Amino acid sequence: MTKVPDHIARMIRVDQAGEFGATRIYAGQLAVMGDRGPDSAEIAGMAEQEAGHRAKFDALMARRGVRPTALRPFWDRAGFALGAVTALIGPEAAMACTAAVETEIDDHYSRQLDQLEASGEDPELAAMIEEFREDEREHRDAALAAGAERAPAYPLLSGLIRIGCRAAIRISERV
Repeated sequence: MTKVPDHIARMIRVDQAGEFGATRIYAGQLAVMGDRGPDSAEIAGMAEQEAGHRAKFDALMARRGVRPTALRPFWDRAGFALGAVTALIGPEAAMACTAAVETEIDDHYSRQLDQLEASGEDPELAAMIEEFREDEREHRDAALAAGAERAPAYPLLSGLIRIGCRAAIRISERV
């Protein structure tokens, strides 16, 4: 197995951690909302897509010998808690969470794609990121269409979640 350059290993590690975190956010939301909430079917569909993304990153990590983030147990609990708390606030807050997270992931994936395209390296990773970015954009748009911006204190809620996402990305790249 060829050693993966450190910057590529960081990309794979953080992206896998993000997809794992997304599955946990949706699990927390569905644990509160059940299957009868106004957006439960939409959330379940998003969760299924995120699980597929995570599985592809898991396989890529295994093939390339990239270690996962050491913070997985923390992201497991933090993601579930974020999903559950926003769902407890209400359906619009759950969707506000999705819109905020997916906005940050769109930005994150776009920066990674710019870097990969500029260097011409790792077309396999670039193709995965591009495909998943489109799914994340669809999730964001669906959340906005479902009333995310009607959540209580939407600007504050969205801003806090986005700051948390940016911090999680920076930390998971290295740890």
